[in-house]
Amino acid sequence: MKTMILNEYGPDAAFTPAEIERPAVKPGHVLVRVKATSVNTVDTMIRDMGKALPLSPDLPAILGMDFAGVVEEVGAGVGGFAVGDEVYGCAGGLADLQGALAEYMPADARLIAHKPKSLSMREAAALPLVGITAWEGLHRAGVGRGQKVLVQGGAGGVGHVAVQLARHLGADVWSTGTGDAKLAAIETLGATPIDYKAETIEAYVAAHTNGAGFDVVFDTVGGENMTNSFAAAALNAQVVTTVSLLELDLSHAHFKGLSLHVVFMLLPMLHDVGREAHGDILADLARLVDAGAVTPLLDERRFGLSEIGAAHARLKSGQAMGKVVVEV
Repeated sequence: MKTMILNEYGPDAAFTPAEIERPAVKPGHVLVRVKATSVNTVDTMIRDMGKALPLSPDLPAILGMDFAGVVEEVGAGVGGFAVGDEVYGCAGGLADLQGALAEYMPADARLIAHKPKSLSMREAAALPLVGITAWEGLHRAGVGRGQKVLVQGGAGGVGHVAVQLARHLGADVWSTGTGDAKLAAIETLGATPIDYKAETIEAYVAAHTNGAGFDVVFDTVGGENMTNSFAAAALNAQVVTTVSLLELDLSHAHFKGLSLHVVFMLLPMLHDVGREAHGDILADLARLVDAGAVTPLLDERRFGLSEIGAAHARLKSGQAMGKVVVEV
């Protein structure tokens, strides 16, 4: 089968086309004919950092976590899926799990669900990792009706799903971004846009919460931006972060009594614990998509499998809006 393989790690590491043997289906798994995959920040981190990240696969490596495709074979003990089913999921591209940058991908049946009927393969491939991450973060924070929720980075991968799910849960939603296109996209998704380059935190907290702060802050930017999330949060608020790989003074969080939720959705894949929860979330997410409550936001640039290096560069440039998707 055709693949795009990494033979070395590093920011300049090239993806190389290679023909390898098609994998055999294992018990509890399905073999998927991959139609599309998407690029996530963690994919670019694995490529750049290699074994400095404990989740990076051994070389040569086939990356790509998200996928949408068609079930080609069904392993022993698998129920609920049949040959020919259209499915989607996040099931490889790290540790010892083969990724989606290939014609065929083995996937643990607990990590997948039937694809939303209303979406193309390209659209469905944009959702699994970011959808599960947004779902987990909002539910851990207890988001509900009437709450004021701030999503940091609402035109990005996790952010655009978090905005829509928070709205579905009944919250009033605001989101940061910058540039006319991203601010317009945030508004279209149902949130009040905040231009973080034009407004100070103090100004938008005063304008939108009467100075009290937001009940929930979902920070998809992370890093040093977490201090901004603490500043925007109300007393005893919930702060969700997906990027917390830094040393940080938590004094601001302490004096506000904040609860901090670190979401790392890859844990079930890495440790084979609670994998069925991901399949359940994806099934629920598919129902919301087909009901019109969630729509994936895809970047305007299109890429084929041989262009995976350019797709990584597009995501890392910061110019992409929504998800960068690669068609296989």
